Amino acid sequence: MRRILYGVFVLLWISILVGGFALRHFLSTLPPTHLMEEYQPQMTTRIFDYKGNMVTELFTERRVWVTLDQIPVHLQNAFISVEDDKFYKHWGLSPAGMMRAAVKNFLAGRVVQGGSTITQQLAKLIFLTQERTMGRKIREQLLALEIEHMFSKPEILQMYLNQVYFGQGAYGVAAAARVFFGKTAQELTLEECALLAGLPRLPNYYSPIAHMDRAVTRRAVVLNRMRDLKYISDKEAQEAKARPINVMKSPAGPVVAPYYIEYLRQYLDEKYGSEQLYRGGLSIYTTLNVEMQGAAERVMDEALDSFDKEYGPQAETIRAKNKQDQMRKSGTVPKNYVVKVSTTVTKVQGALVALDSKTGAVRAMVGGRSFQESQFNRAVQARRQPGSAFKPFVWLAALDNGFTAATIMDDFPVAFQNNGNDWKLIETATDTYAIAKATATLKEDLVWIPKNFDGKYFGPVTLRRALAFSRNIVAVRLIDKVTPKKVVEVAQKLGIRSALDPFLALGLGTSVTTILEMTAAYGGIAAEGIRTEPYTIDKVVDFEGKILEEHKPEQSEAVSPDTNFLVTNLLKAVVSEGTGRAARIVGRPLAGKTGTSQDQRDMWFIGFTPDLVCGAWMGYDDFSPMGRRMASGGILVPWWAKFMKEALKDVPVKDFSVPEGITYAKIDAQTGYRALPTCPKIILEAFKAGTEPKDFCPVDHSAHSLNELETED
Repeated sequence: MRRILYGVFVLLWISILVGGFALRHFLSTLPPTHLMEEYQPQMTTRIFDYKGNMVTELFTERRVWVTLDQIPVHLQNAFISVEDDKFYKHWGLSPAGMMRAAVKNFLAGRVVQGGSTITQQLAKLIFLTQERTMGRKIREQLLALEIEHMFSKPEILQMYLNQVYFGQGAYGVAAAARVFFGKTAQELTLEECALLAGLPRLPNYYSPIAHMDRAVTRRAVVLNRMRDLKYISDKEAQEAKARPINVMKSPAGPVVAPYYIEYLRQYLDEKYGSEQLYRGGLSIYTTLNVEMQGAAERVMDEALDSFDKEYGPQAETIRAKNKQDQMRKSGTVPKNYVVKVSTTVTKVQGALVALDSKTGAVRAMVGGRSFQESQFNRAVQARRQPGSAFKPFVWLAALDNGFTAATIMDDFPVAFQNNGNDWKLIETATDTYAIAKATATLKEDLVWIPKNFDGKYFGPVTLRRALAFSRNIVAVRLIDKVTPKKVVEVAQKLGIRSALDPFLALGLGTSVTTILEMTAAYGGIAAEGIRTEPYTIDKVVDFEGKILEEHKPEQSEAVSPDTNFLVTNLLKAVVSEGTGRAARIVGRPLAGKTGTSQDQRDMWFIGFTPDLVCGAWMGYDDFSPMGRRMASGGILVPWWAKFMKEALKDVPVKDFSVPEGITYAKIDAQTGYRALPTCPKIILEAFKAGTEPKDFCPVDHSAHSLNELETED
């Protein structure tokens, strides 16, 4: 007997020693639970529009942290009912649950049930893997005991409800509420709480998106359990079971303003890094106007689709097929008639940027027709020739150097010769014959003969009329007089950052730039000569509410108020009587300029009101010509105007303010002199005080008629 007791005693001590060493081993391999006091889960970064409405999210795990008082009591009770009904009574472990799980695991011959408490599940979610081994289970239990020692029950429940996975990329109850029901956690109803509480067991199996019948059955289980535990009455349970489940059909939803968001993302990723951007729970408050963005995307897409059908590479095929269909219906199809099918599928592209004229806030940005097909953002990455849309910078330089809207310039054929250092006007070359004679012996690359878009010449013309009808020859003569250097300085002061070649051709928009740059530069004109740096972010706030960055306006006077008003007044004439006439449908004071680059490869229109400046572009990515004799005035301006009309529908109509030092005088539209009552077309023109014409019109208009100019650019 003594020998048996001795053996038992030895075995007991051996067991204690082995158990002690095993416990020491497991304790030494536990993660440091004190880190939970500083624990921050991976959080979703949210992007908001200028009104504070959420637009989209950036995340690796979709999660928004909420405190326990923001989580409905029904949702708390639903989880406790199905996951751990003794949560408020145990100290981290449930012996009864462990025994029940042990029996099932023994019968199955493997680990099939854990019997875990909510505290154990939290330990596993934060510190451990999902593997089902005895070693992992022991660590889980030890961690649960330590967590219970360190935190209160409400703190543990809060961490768990913000950590648990619901499927569809949603981590935590707040993300799940938005993903499945499109609402905040506080707005969840009893039946919605029960449905969500049933998902973590098997998120994909019970998903109401994929398996509604299973979700309904699982919800009933949760409601019954809540009733049994007296959290709800039988009546409440039955009523909740009877209510339909209205989940969002596409939780992820379409990406709003994809080019705009990607433009933001690249900046944020570079500044804050991917870790903080995708997991830091940042709140990004942007300048985006969702309604305006939607209008821009819709209007541009419709216009470009229409262009493809009418003028694109497939247009000839479509017309041929339509003709064939008509002939078949009439029974007049010729023998051997074959439709020639084009294999070219190139689509015309477009881009648009809309800015707040006063602040520089980017309200809308469209970088192409389909972000899924091409992530290349043509609004900020494409550098194209702006064509005549660059001319306002030439006119600004001229108006700031003694020229007026009534100054007469010659719109006659002109030629320049390169003397080895610069291009010089050939004074004797005043018509086509004289140009041919003067350049006959010169090398071709040493001669430049600019031409007007329409191939016509109007003779002597005012600067007002020359800009309204986009006369290239006048632009070249003008930049020759004020020098390309001064034009470059004006453009750079207004915000053009792209390299500008200081040559005469600059006045025709031959140097490449971006739509955002050009639109922002016009924004300086719209803002009475004050250059404002365009921006897309109002502020960035971190997870704890600390402001990481906040927009501070970067402004500078680029153009004097009086000179700026004069060019604005001339750009209004582009819309009222010139190449931008199609923009008049906007129905309010408006200024702008058309632009068509060499060989019709690019079409531009940039226009503005006192409140909004918008630049739009059309062209092919491969620089193919858009079509002979096509111009932005008839192709692009109509859809630009359609967008602007919709974008400004709720904005009060107002005109551009007149600064001090501006005076008005009635002038003859043809000669630029002060008008007499006999002049056929009289214009009330703006001038800097003291620069208005002093002499009255000497022309006998009975012998002359003002050409009605019809041209586009």
